[in-house]
Amino acid sequence: MRKLFAVVLGGCLGIGVAIAPVSAQAVPKQPIFESLRLRSGFTNDPEVLRGVSGGDRKAMDALVADTPTGACLGYIDQHADHRLELLTYFSYLKLAVDSKGDTVLAVRGPGGIWCSDDSQDQNPVIAGEWQKGSYEVWVGSREARTFHRYVLEITQVK
Repeated sequence: MRKLFAVVLGGCLGIGVAIAPVSAQAVPKQPIFESLRLRSGFTNDPEVLRGVSGGDRKAMDALVADTPTGACLGYIDQHADHRLELLTYFSYLKLAVDSKGDTVLAVRGPGGIWCSDDSQDQNPVIAGEWQKGSYEVWVGSREARTFHRYVLEITQVK
C-alpha cells in the first residue's frame, strides 16, 4: 500500500503544496517547488524545506560530471525542487539533507554548480561562502527510480 503525505508552507515563505509517494520503490514523484528568500543574519535559523528525493535524469547528464564539492551522482528531476533567493552575501551558509534514504544534493547558482553525496552518512551537505543571487536546488536519490522523504535544513551556524 502506498502512503501519501502533504507539505504546506505558509507565512513569509509563500504557499506551496506537494503530494508525493513516500515508499522507496514507488511511482515517480510529483514536482515540488518551494521558494525561500533569505538575508544574512536571518533569525529563524535553521530554515527547513521538505520534499521527496529522486527523479529520472542522471545528475551528471543534467548538470555537470564533477564540481568543487564532489561528483554529481544520482538521479534528479528535470526542474529544481527548491529555489533559494539570497538577498545578501553569506560568509557561511550550509544546506544539509536529512533522509532515511541515500540522497544527493545539487545546487546551481551565480558562482557555478555544486554537488554532494554522502557527507554525513548517506546525507549530503554543501557549505561555505554564498554569493547574492538565485539558486536552484535539487535533492536527488542515489539510485534510479527510488524516492525518499527528506528535510533540507538551511543554516548559518557552523
